[in-house]
Parts: sequence; C-alpha cells; structure tokens
Amino acid sequence: MKNTFLLFALLIIVASCKKEVKQEVTKDSIQADVNAFLDNYTQNFTRLYYNSSLAEWDANTRIVAGDTTNAYKVQQANEAFAKFTGSTENIEKTRKFLENKDSLDIVQVRQLNTILYAAANNPETVSELVSKRIAAENAQNETLFGFDFQVDGKSVTTGEIDAVMRESSNLKERLANWESSKAVGKYLKEGLGNLRNLRNETVQALGYDDYFSYQLSDYGMNRKEMLQEMNQMVKEVWPLYRELHTWARYELAKKYKQEVPEYIPAHWLPNRWGQDWSALVNVEGLDIDGALEDKDPEWIVKEGENFYKSIGFDALPQSFYEKSSMYPLPEDATYKKNNHASAWHMNLENDLRCLMSVEPTAEYYETIHHELGHIYYFQAYTNPDVPPLLRNGANRGYHEAIGSLLGLAAMQKPFLAEKGLVDANTKIDETQNLLKEALNYVVFLPFSAGVMTEFENALYAENLSQDQFNAKWWELAKKYQGMVPPTDRGEAYCDAASKTHINNDAAQYYDYAVSYILLFQFHDHIAKNILNQDPHATNYYGSKEVGNFLKGVLEVGANCDWRELLQSKIGSGMSAKPMLDYFEPLMTYLQEQNKGRKYTLPETF
Repeated sequence: MKNTFLLFALLIIVASCKKEVKQEVTKDSIQADVNAFLDNYTQNFTRLYYNSSLAEWDANTRIVAGDTTNAYKVQQANEAFAKFTGSTENIEKTRKFLENKDSLDIVQVRQLNTILYAAANNPETVSELVSKRIAAENAQNETLFGFDFQVDGKSVTTGEIDAVMRESSNLKERLANWESSKAVGKYLKEGLGNLRNLRNETVQALGYDDYFSYQLSDYGMNRKEMLQEMNQMVKEVWPLYRELHTWARYELAKKYKQEVPEYIPAHWLPNRWGQDWSALVNVEGLDIDGALEDKDPEWIVKEGENFYKSIGFDALPQSFYEKSSMYPLPEDATYKKNNHASAWHMNLENDLRCLMSVEPTAEYYETIHHELGHIYYFQAYTNPDVPPLLRNGANRGYHEAIGSLLGLAAMQKPFLAEKGLVDANTKIDETQNLLKEALNYVVFLPFSAGVMTEFENALYAENLSQDQFNAKWWELAKKYQGMVPPTDRGEAYCDAASKTHINNDAAQYYDYAVSYILLFQFHDHIAKNILNQDPHATNYYGSKEVGNFLKGVLEVGANCDWRELLQSKIGSGMSAKPMLDYFEPLMTYLQEQNKGRKYTLPETF
C-alpha cells in the first residue's frame, strides 16, 4: 500500500513537471512567434517610414506653385505606409498576441501596443477614408507653406513679419503685418473642417471617440485626465500670469502712446499668436543679437554642436550637414520652403536632419540648441536596447522638454560668458532678466495648455461647428491670454489655422505645455544636484556629469514608462513647483510695479 502511494505520488510529480514543461514551451513558442512577427513588421515599417519621410522632406523643402509632383509622391508614400500600418492582418495578429501578454516580455508588449496605436490612424477597414485624409493633409500643407504673404501689395516672408512684430513701434505697420500673418487662415478654414471630419472618422474605426482622444491616449491618459492636467497648470501659474498681463497692458500703452486697454490687442504683442512676449524686455549687458550680428549662420549651427560635444555627446554625422536644409533660401529662389524649425529622424537610424532658416540672431541661437536637442535625442535612443518601433521620446512632451531645456541653458549668462557672447564681468539687471524669461516661459502656458488645447478639444471632441471656428478661437484667447483681436474677426477668417500645428501636428499641442513643466524639473535637478549652481545662472558647458544625466534620460527612448523614468531620474512626478520656484522672486517686483493699476483678469482661474 505504501509503495502504491509512493508510485502514485511520483506519477503526480512527473505529470506536474510535464505540465510545467509544456507551459514553458508554450511561453517560449509564443515569444518566438511574436519576435518573428515584430522582426518582419519592423523591417517593412522602417522601409515605408523612410519612404514617407523622404517624400515629406521634399514637399517641405521645395514648394513650387502649381507643381503637383511632390504632392503625388507624398500621397503615394503615405498611402503605402498607411496601408501597411493599418493592415487588418497586422491588427488581428497584434490583438491575438496581446491576448497572451502575460507570456510576453514588457518590450514585446510595448511594441505591440505601438503597432495598434499606429494602426488606429490608418485602419485598412476604412482605407478610402485614410486615402482622402492623406490627400487633404497634403493639400493643407501646400496651401499653408506655399502661401504668398503680402503687406501693402508686396510679398513678405514670415520672418520679416516676425521682425516687425518684435521691433516696430508703428501701430499701423504692426496691424498690417499682423493681418497679413492671418490672411492664410481664410484659405485653410474649409480644409481644416474637412480634416477634422476625416481624422475623427479614421480613428473611430478602431474604437477611439475622436482624434483628440486618440492622440492623448499616447500618454496613457483619457481626455478628462489630460484636460484636468492642463487646467491645473494654468491655475498654478495664473497669479504670476495675471501680474505679467497687467504689467504688459500698461507698458504697451506707454510704448504706443495709447489708453491702457482692458485686454491686450493682439497686434500690440511681439508674437503673431501672443505666445511669447519676451521681446518686450531688453536686458542691458545681454545684447546677444549685437554679439551675433557679424557671425555666419553656419557658425550658429556649429556652436550648437560644440555645446553637445562639450558635455560628452558625439559629433553629428557629416550627412547631417549634407542633407539638412538649414538656411534661408536666396532671394531669387524659384521655390519656397517651410520655415518652421524642425528636426527629422528620417529612417529611425542614422539619417538625421534639421529644417530651419538660421540667421545670426539670439532667437536662432536658442533655437539651434533646441532643435539639436531633438537630434541628439534621436541619436541617443538609436541603440540596440531600443527597437526601432520604440525610438521616440518617453512621451511626446519629453522630446520638446529636452530641446527647450538646452535652449534655456544656452541663454543664461554664465553659459553665454563661457562662449564669449557676453562679458563675464558685465553686471546685468537680474530682475529684468527674470522678467524676460517669464514673458517667454510663463506666458506660453495659458496659450499652450489653455487656448490651443481647448480649441482642439472643441474642434475634435466636441465637433465645433465650422461657422464658429474663429469665434471660439478668440473666446479662448480672451479667457486664457487676456488678448483680443485688433478689429472684428468674423467667420470669414480662421485665425487658428494660421498656427502650423493646427494643420499638420494636430491635437498634440499640450505636448509643449508638458514640456515646459518637465524642462524646469530637469533644469532644477541639474542646477541643484549636479552643478550646485543657482538655477537662474547655470553653465552646462563642458559638464560631462550633465551629459551623463541627459544620456540616462534620452537613451531609453519610449522603451519605458514615462512616469517611472521621471521618478527614477529626479525623484518626483510631474509638477509645476520647480517652475513656480524659479519665478517666485519676480512676484514681489511685479506687484510693486502694478500698485494702483487696474487688473482685468480674474484673481483666480
């Protein structure tokens, strides 16, 4: 009896072992199948992605009126890419694999989720709709970037308009240029309404409520959560923004010799959308424009690269300089190009490019450090530990945060002194310098987290009627920015559409709001814990420790949880506190300046 029992027990153990072996084999088999699928998908994805990038690059760098060649190539390349990423077969296989996600490793799961996310923008089940959307997007870009801006019957560039907005004290001239900058909206309004419908219908085919909800799902958040996050950002900076708004109303009225307005007329501000007011302040001793005026644009670019090399990053590949479009076109050029600065990871490998129109100005000096931040982010996560499908920022805001972080660092006095652009012994008014920075970074948040985010939420999620586009835009501008149009802007206009991102980087502008919060968190950590310097006066140049910290953030790409990455690198979740701490010394100054003045924005948001 005892032997029988032992034999029975042994049989149970053997059966159990066999079962475990069978389960293990099944797990290995599933993982092997997933790897084979991912390898094949990635090979096709990267090939088609590169073809699409090349076509888009040509369409953005050589715009010829009436020439449809580039449009045709973009249509063909993007449709091929869309057909593959939205393939019903790929969707079904991916979903099937994810049914067994407990048997997969986290990197496999991340890649499969990325495949499904990409598919939602191009589902084969509505291929005709996807084709129409691609054609509509291409047409919208051609209208936007090929538009002939004119002032008093003379063609002008957006750069020339921006110069007037920054520098002119002539209100008539300012109004003419501001109105010219918005003229393109008339020709984009119908296209924007059509694109809204096509984008919504496309992602709804895979279960998303709308295109806005689809885009923000990349953060692992729903629409309510993102809107609450953005609203909280505005609430936190509102007391300081309210002081800046009051100060600006009175300073601008003095500058233009006008009565102080309740709300700021849009053409009074030094930016076409009122998103950056920093040109209102010139800090004595920090004449960076003057220091750069005799420099070549190429020098500006090389200085940006030299900074990254100084903190331990590699030199840019020669192909970067050969293939990028970095400088303004000659006056006699027979074509136009997109002048909006951007960085491109063409093939998710080593084809890195920038599209810019660099000039020797302080603005471009900051911008080159920003854009190269993207390029070095690309370069850092192009490594064997990050599969091509995960070669992106930890979230989209991270990419902009890194660019803006290095842009901020490059404009602080100790850094500029290191580069010989200011005299290290020159005394500057620290309060005015802080004010100038606030007129950039703080002023931007109500625009990005408020106006842009709420407008695109209304556009996509609330199906805003096309005959209310302009009314909604200016309603939000007044509420969040305290800014109003200089004249009546009825529904013949579509001033929102003059903003590039509304057309071709849609439903993602909260990325920039997130990035500004993150950049101050990173900067605060670097200043206090690595450099042991005042966050208001840092010098990153030559610090390998700073470079090592940045590499630790960049090199994982999207092969991580963005919240866990932030916690592990700086010991905190996303918070506006470092930004508020940075500008806290400014509040006392502004409150003193605004004594006796009328506030027109509400005390709390």
